[in-house]
Amino acid sequence: MHTLVMTGATRGIGRVAARCIMRTAPEARLLVLARGSSGARMCAELAGAGYAASAVEADLSSLSSVRAAAGAIHDLLDRGEVPPLAGFVGNAGIQYTDDITETDDGLEATFTVNVLANHLLLRTLADRFIVGSRSVITVSDTHFGDLRHNLGMVPGPVWHSPDVLARPRAFPHPTSTSAGRIAYSTSKLAMIHLVHEYARRLPAGVDILSYNPGFVPGTDLARNAGPAARFAMRRIAPLLTVTPLATDAETAGRRLAAVVTGAVAAPTGSYIDRDRVADSSRDSYDPVRERDLWDYAEQLTASHRV
Repeated sequence: MHTLVMTGATRGIGRVAARCIMRTAPEARLLVLARGSSGARMCAELAGAGYAASAVEADLSSLSSVRAAAGAIHDLLDRGEVPPLAGFVGNAGIQYTDDITETDDGLEATFTVNVLANHLLLRTLADRFIVGSRSVITVSDTHFGDLRHNLGMVPGPVWHSPDVLARPRAFPHPTSTSAGRIAYSTSKLAMIHLVHEYARRLPAGVDILSYNPGFVPGTDLARNAGPAARFAMRRIAPLLTVTPLATDAETAGRRLAAVVTGAVAAPTGSYIDRDRVADSSRDSYDPVRERDLWDYAEQLTASHRV
């Protein structure tokens, strides 16, 4: 018996992955972190299939909300209401159509959800992971920044010091869709950096991996885009799934579940490209950046740790 904590489990590839994880490991208990009633609905569906799942309220754009969720998980573990913690799945992600969206903490929203929320959850739960734990963070091959990986749709990352990346208006023309997409690809590069740093810092037997699903049209990642872009992503882009250029949500979700449950063997710190261990971009291997990002993320989240 063990517990998994998961974000991004209520829609898209995460929804598929959650079901596959529970089918593969029916003895597990899944804690679904989500806003509002979506987590409870997902858990009710899983419970109806005979699996153990509980919802924990969490708004990943709010560090105080993330802290409260981590505190609730600690309480469940301390009271013995859930089995020992054996992993974290950070699948939630957001992409905005600008680089000016600010959270209540005064931080840039993309960086907060895609990077800081994962860091805060991992840091507050790290001392509860049992030996044999595996955490998986969903990233993106847009961090390569070339046509082969982004199909010309998402500009590549533009690295700045972490104190700049964490604030709105880090990129040129911040009100533009291009700036929002740069914020997205840069946040995914940042998370790969943090996975590498966590791999160095977590104890032996507590592994962490990054997972790239590839281009998965038809999900709600573009839900903040304009009507035309949303229509294209939901109705036109899915046609690409019959080609090697894109992956359907069902396949991507099954692959994520395989990484989480250990069906894909990989040493800690690895980048899993769809269904195999691969190298991430050359720029993603930078110990100086990784340490600087860790230090700044620690500074921003210190007051919110349980």
